[in-house]
Amino acid sequence: MSITLQNIWHLRRVADTASKACYICYKPSSSVLITPDNRDFFYVCPSHLKDRHFCSPIVDTEAVAAKAKEEALAREIEKVKREYEEKQQRKKNSEKEKAKKDDEKKKDGEGEDKDKAIEKERDEKIEELKKSGSAADDSPRVFALHKNFYQMRIDRMRNAEIARRNRQRLQDPSLFPSVPTGGL
Repeated sequence: MSITLQNIWHLRRVADTASKACYICYKPSSSVLITPDNRDFFYVCPSHLKDRHFCSPIVDTEAVAAKAKEEALAREIEKVKREYEEKQQRKKNSEKEKAKKDDEKKKDGEGEDKDKAIEKERDEKIEELKKSGSAADDSPRVFALHKNFYQMRIDRMRNAEIARRNRQRLQDPSLFPSVPTGGL
């Protein structure tokens, strides 16, 4: 039985308390490269992932295009928000002037409180969007190992399979010859 293993590895993160030795340098690492079918995995330092002689990232062009489209949409939304805020500010200023003429004390106190509350909500929403945007950047990445490292992983799996078969054979009593019977 030949071992077939695709050279596609997904980067996953584990908790710092669950970190284990890096496959290359044996330092503790919380980054794991794992195959899509979960047949093989190993821990690796993030610095090794940047080494072009170890692995290379597999770029999903559709995902890159979608991300660029989202960024353009976000910029457009920010532009529209700014324009809307400017219009509201101009409208508010004109209303304040009218309000000052009518009832200066009553309108000014309520308007400033409302303005501060609206600005605070807007700032909180912006911060929330920034946090969710940074979390999206930590999404799993896909890599292809260099041919030598890939062959090492295949050899390791093949040797484990051979060792497993040998253990099974040694447990089988028909493997050994029987003791001779009969006469002396």
